[in-house]
Amino acid sequence: MIRKIVTALLLSGVAHNVVASGDNIVASPDGNLTVSVIDTDATPAYSVKYNDDCFIRPSRIGFKTDLGDYSTGLKLTAVSPIEAVQESYSIPNIKKSDIDYLANKRTFSFSKDSIHVFDIVFQVSNNDIAFKYILLPQKDALTTRIEREVTEFVLPDGTTSFLCPQSHPMGGYARTSPSYETPYTCDEPIGKNGWGEGYTFPCLFKNNDKGWILLSETGVDGSYCGGRLICESDSAYTIGFPQKGEMNGLGSEYVGLPLPGETPWRTITIGRNLAPIAETTIAFDVVKPLYAPSRKYEYGKGSWSWIMGMDESVNYDEQIRYIDFSSAMGFTSILVDSYWDKQIGRDKIEELARYGKSKGVDLYLWYNSNGYWNDAPPTPRHIMNNPAARRNEMQWMKDNGIRGIKVDFFGSDKQEMMKLYQDILSDANDFGLLVIFHGCTLPRGWERMFPNYASSEAVLASENLHFFQDNCDKEAYNATIFPFVRNTLGSMDFGGSALNQYYNSENKPYGTKRKTSDVFALATAVLFQSPVQHFALAPNNYEDAPSWAIDFMKNVPTTWDDIRLIDGYPGQYVVLARKHNDEWYIAGVNAVDEKKSISIDLSKLLPKLSKEERLSCTVIKDESLCKDNVKNISLKPDSKYKIEIPCNGGFVMKLSMQPK
Repeated sequence: MIRKIVTALLLSGVAHNVVASGDNIVASPDGNLTVSVIDTDATPAYSVKYNDDCFIRPSRIGFKTDLGDYSTGLKLTAVSPIEAVQESYSIPNIKKSDIDYLANKRTFSFSKDSIHVFDIVFQVSNNDIAFKYILLPQKDALTTRIEREVTEFVLPDGTTSFLCPQSHPMGGYARTSPSYETPYTCDEPIGKNGWGEGYTFPCLFKNNDKGWILLSETGVDGSYCGGRLICESDSAYTIGFPQKGEMNGLGSEYVGLPLPGETPWRTITIGRNLAPIAETTIAFDVVKPLYAPSRKYEYGKGSWSWIMGMDESVNYDEQIRYIDFSSAMGFTSILVDSYWDKQIGRDKIEELARYGKSKGVDLYLWYNSNGYWNDAPPTPRHIMNNPAARRNEMQWMKDNGIRGIKVDFFGSDKQEMMKLYQDILSDANDFGLLVIFHGCTLPRGWERMFPNYASSEAVLASENLHFFQDNCDKEAYNATIFPFVRNTLGSMDFGGSALNQYYNSENKPYGTKRKTSDVFALATAVLFQSPVQHFALAPNNYEDAPSWAIDFMKNVPTTWDDIRLIDGYPGQYVVLARKHNDEWYIAGVNAVDEKKSISIDLSKLLPKLSKEERLSCTVIKDESLCKDNVKNISLKPDSKYKIEIPCNGGFVMKLSMQPK
């Protein structure tokens, strides 16, 4: 009876007394964000409020397994005391380098037929919720097959969505989908299901005028599958397992789990505005490193010939040219792309590696993940999926000073494929290699879990600018979405910042044409976060690009200490700031037809500066798409700086402190 009264209070929005008593509720440290857990009609569910506003309506929890249906007929039998979680950690390869994570934790135990079947653990910080299941042994059963999670997110009426549709399995280029490379839709009403297969994580929603909701997951490794979000009704979304047809129909779309066993964390980020969304670190806060790094990994900038010259550019002479270009730019690597084994050869790769070392430039080598799960022909193939061949190859790379690998064409989120990601990463660490994934899934906390993980594509990246003019036309539109969705929860290997006007190695008027300004290209180097950046710059840019653009790209960092969202709206414009050491870089781009006027309050960005200090500021902005303007100015720390951004244009500011 008490529980039914609690439920009625939750549904009516009158929950103040319940919060005070602490029944079945866990709140954030500041008390604003609350999760309530109930078992009305023997169906476990939870709901989420921020202050007094509903952000997640009562939503089912549980799952169905080969041992039984653990979504109905359940009773909440125990609730643990609230436990404070406090952790400080440092990590060099995400959006913030030093993080203090504070949360409140509570475990809710559910039983069926008087048998304890699972716990659900909620950790609630000031803007983030993470929850996971712990499945328990049943009689003599020490393993289970999870056939479906019923984990649900029921959104308030009137919510709108900013989502990336999941593609059908075994489609696209050489039957390599899904690979998280479909276009986002913005400001769409909820109740749709993408192209029929749901949506890829992360998923962003706007709760009317009350705020924003970001849904995702973290902590996925080879012990589980990657999930997606499936719309089941006008307002209810559930966790979806991989599609049966992925991996050429082989491998299971279900999950095998030992008992006791844990699921990955499901995450919910709530914000009155978009700042908590863009700045969240929840994907890393609740996971732990799975192994120690075998060496100190070095990140940084590089170049790659393929984005402009395609497969034909992967030859010895062109790679020499790109090594020289990277060296002149102060970059520390090049990416040698597909077919290097056939068009350059291993002996010549060894020569390239030695030459690169003499110029301070290391090599990353491209590999196909295949395998039997798609028809992608680029080589090298049948190495990264074979443990013995993979380790032999990695020993050869270590012997020749190769810095890292880029592995492509995965096309599945099945548990078997997630295990391959983990195996590649752990083996690569044994040989001191960084790993970039391409044609792949979203990283789910991997920067902290796998110390040698660098970045993943999992986005409609720069290669699509080369292939399709429509993507060039929409480049600014997409760039204003990524910092609010894809890049919020993991490093994004976009491979952009092109300064060629045309996507070809001669920069001549054929092929696809860039519609954005050079300043826009510089801004995306700050807006898109990845500790390893292989930019779409070309050796000819040293002669035909503005000197200020080359100078900026020489000096822009790829690792950051802090992030602040200043303003923006997905699909329209974005302005954010990133800190590296004692300098702040502020960047913005605009996708709407009219100029966007922005006022940057420096006192909010840099509250610790005294009135005796000044900010040395370099501003690069678009006066128009044809005329660029570079200024060096001095600003007071409490001043506001106003700037206008034209459509398809951008700006960058570099701030450093100096005495008055």
